[in-house]
Amino acid sequence: MAAKQPLADVEDGLLAHLNANAEIPDSRYFASSLGVPHKDVEDVIKRLSAFRIVESADITKETWMLTDEAKGYAARGSPEVQLVAAIPPEGASKGALKERLGDVFDIGMKAAAKNKWIGFEKGNKDLVLRKVEDTKDELQEQLRRLENGEVIADKVIDDLKRRKLVTKEKSIWYSLKKGPEFVAKRKTLATDVTREHLKSGDWKDLEFKDYNYGAQGQPIAIGYSQPLLEVLLICTVFHFFIQLYMINQITQNCYLVDFLQVREAIQNIFLEMGFSEMPTNMYVESSFWNFDALFQPQQHPARDSHDTFFLKAPATTTQLPDDYLEKVKQVHQSGGHGSKGYGYDWKRDEAEKNLLRTHTTAVSTRMLYKLAQEKTFAPKRYYSIDRVFRNEAVDRTHLAEFHQIEGLICDYGLTLGDLIGVLEDFFSRLGMSKLRFKPAYNPYTEPSMEIFSYHDGLKKWVEIGNSGMFRPEMLLPMGLPEGVNVIAWGLSLERPTMILYGIDNIRDLFGPKVDFNLIKSSPICRLGL
Repeated sequence: MAAKQPLADVEDGLLAHLNANAEIPDSRYFASSLGVPHKDVEDVIKRLSAFRIVESADITKETWMLTDEAKGYAARGSPEVQLVAAIPPEGASKGALKERLGDVFDIGMKAAAKNKWIGFEKGNKDLVLRKVEDTKDELQEQLRRLENGEVIADKVIDDLKRRKLVTKEKSIWYSLKKGPEFVAKRKTLATDVTREHLKSGDWKDLEFKDYNYGAQGQPIAIGYSQPLLEVLLICTVFHFFIQLYMINQITQNCYLVDFLQVREAIQNIFLEMGFSEMPTNMYVESSFWNFDALFQPQQHPARDSHDTFFLKAPATTTQLPDDYLEKVKQVHQSGGHGSKGYGYDWKRDEAEKNLLRTHTTAVSTRMLYKLAQEKTFAPKRYYSIDRVFRNEAVDRTHLAEFHQIEGLICDYGLTLGDLIGVLEDFFSRLGMSKLRFKPAYNPYTEPSMEIFSYHDGLKKWVEIGNSGMFRPEMLLPMGLPEGVNVIAWGLSLERPTMILYGIDNIRDLFGPKVDFNLIKSSPICRLGL
């Protein structure tokens, strides 16, 4: 292997060529003539362009490249032809063919059957027979033509894309000519006067790089608050300015800052109202606590893999309370406590599947079950604020991971009127005093209500949460006493933060697309008074 040529030599060669020929039409061929990688020439071009020594023009071309799988087919033949070639005149078993062909067996079987090149012995579907003597390997021919740079039909490209045998890659190279500051040999400008320069006196003959007096100083390394983590406002100042914002009277110089601000403010409201925080550190949950214990049937669409992230390892759990599980099974299958149930064959295997929790109500379920196991019942108020996960398409208003706020009260004789009263108290502390409630459906609450608040800035009613009373089919199997009811509500943390902070794309608030300049430039609060 030839030694790597220094970039200084590459630069000298490039400048000498331009000095003699005035232009370089294709940087790829020039790199080949020097025997160096094109990346080395590209680095030199960028450096010389910055000093206006050369002028470059980009040349871009998109080409179809074979995947590693396709390169194997181009060398050894397509899976269907390999399969047919491996079948002797008397036929061969699927097992023998799979052992011989390996990974290409399944692909070859499908393609060969589609082409009607193979068949099966009557009464023995395991014996594969050849139906043709000779096969033309069109796929291998197409791949080799593409590999050699030939142009092939769009329909063929579409077929290769469907089989994931080609990918489009963009190639960029350059044409070059002399720039306004062209020199045949670039001098290296000194940036500092060293002790050696002073001792030898050669500093008098050095050419120094010009100072950039407009350059900014090094930024001070300090910490910044992430949009979901900042502290919004303190005590009554927080409530006052939230209310000003909601009625569109906030002053131009007051900035409401982000997410952890909102989170901490909501947490403070819960604490002021006498709630205790639930432990929410279990992101991985079983289907039993996430769905079954909530009286959500196993055939419910939310339990489909299109809506929920199921774990591959560990895929299941066996750590479920057997007595309680039997009661949940009974109420699902045949009802009880005044309910007819769902009337289906409930499966434990389905309940044991592990998943990323889809709502923090799974935590509420565990806490209520724990409360039911105490000897003497005592009323409780619980809340949680933490992450949940949904298998959703990511867009401006949806993420696969977001935060959910949840509150619940467990006590004797609670009614829908109590729920409405608590909600009005809770949201009024956030500055949302105009509320409306709309009947809704949830598998585990009855009655259920959607919560709307009037936004004076948007001049419309905006949905801000969901609420309801947990069903007896959920509570009584836990062992809670008769007459104990649970009222609960939940909302996302991102939506109110987006509204308060004026963000219209949730990906700008949370995730890899967060703008760090936005974080750095966000003052916590300037009152401007």
